[in-house]
Amino acid sequence: MATRFRMKRKGVGELLRSPMIEAEMRRRGEVIRDAAVAISPVGTAAWDLHPGLYKASWHVSTHRRRDRAVAVVWNGTPYARWVEYGTERVPAHHVLLRAALAGVR
Repeated sequence: MATRFRMKRKGVGELLRSPMIEAEMRRRGEVIRDAAVAISPVGTAAWDLHPGLYKASWHVSTHRRRDRAVAVVWNGTPYARWVEYGTERVPAHHVLLRAALAGVR
């Protein structure tokens, strides 16, 4: 005897908004954050006033965006953009990109 499954959009929507999915998104965000902390560069130059600030400034939060649970991972330092994408003098580190790719596995 074959079992049939009939998907209902309302049920899928309820699943995407459920606390279970929100908890899983938080878990995945924390995995990505932990990977980002592990590979974050730490300044060692004499002019660096706050060595380790970039590494210590990773955050994760969960919320709902367009009726589904999402996790957001970000770095709160003002210069995080330049660490990620680089400048004309400093090569890009792509910390968040590499952490997200590592977090998928």
